[in-house]
Amino acid sequence: MKYDLEGRTRKFAKELIGFLQKVKANYINQPIISQLVRSATSVGANYCEANAASSKKDFTNKIFICRKEIQETKYWLEMLAESNPESKEILRKFWKEAHELTLIFNKISVTLRH
Repeated sequence: MKYDLEGRTRKFAKELIGFLQKVKANYINQPIISQLVRSATSVGANYCEANAASSKKDFTNKIFICRKEIQETKYWLEMLAESNPESKEILRKFWKEAHELTLIFNKISVTLRH
């Protein structure tokens, strides 16, 4: 079975952006929202770059960046849930998808080392 990780990371970012557009932009939420948009969209962008990598080293580096960015995304999702308890349930769903992506990128990284 072939997985469309580019599509999955794109869908994750698009759905998160759609949700974030509805979050009240106050002085606490605004910086968190900005960070979330940057990190969540970076995951897919770096994965696309990894697929177009010119070498194994370049591919490995882009996957490493994907891992870092999805970890950062999970952090910001937790911070947004803390400042918006009414949104915890939907944010938990985003966090779960981010965690699954973390596991996928970790597995790719382990495979690359062997």
